[in-house]
Amino acid sequence: MYRKILITTDGSAVSKMTACAGVSFAQQMGAEVLALFVAPEYQYPIYVEIIPPSYPSEEEYRAAMQRAGAEHVQPILDSCRKKGLECQGLTAFAESTALKIVDVAAQQGCDLIFMGSHGRSGWGQLLLGSVTNKVLSHSRLPVLVHRLLKEPLPD
Repeated sequence: MYRKILITTDGSAVSKMTACAGVSFAQQMGAEVLALFVAPEYQYPIYVEIIPPSYPSEEEYRAAMQRAGAEHVQPILDSCRKKGLECQGLTAFAESTALKIVDVAAQQGCDLIFMGSHGRSGWGQLLLGSVTNKVLSHSRLPVLVHRLLKEPLPD
């Protein structure tokens, strides 16, 4: 049914558990996986006239976010390889995480976006996370929203 599934991650314990469920779903479908981490765009400090020496350059920031993205998607790639699935990891930069997820899914030929609801306890269980909600409202592709039944243990 699905040939290529985009699985999002932000590196949190919640998204790691969601990614595990996404890989299992991809295995059931026999689908290829694209693991995606979206980093915020570099922000120049607007509160000072000169950039402080301790503030990272745009190149340093992008390199650090590429390393973080690779670290966040690696468990997904490892899990896919153990299950015999084709997989690819990608770090993208954007001001809007949700719109970037939708764009990458379309550009990479995905036919499903698999992501977490990011629901927490109390009211959070009733509401979708803002990124998930925006993806749902902007995507022309199907979006499978995975809801955790229990809170993950802290890292």
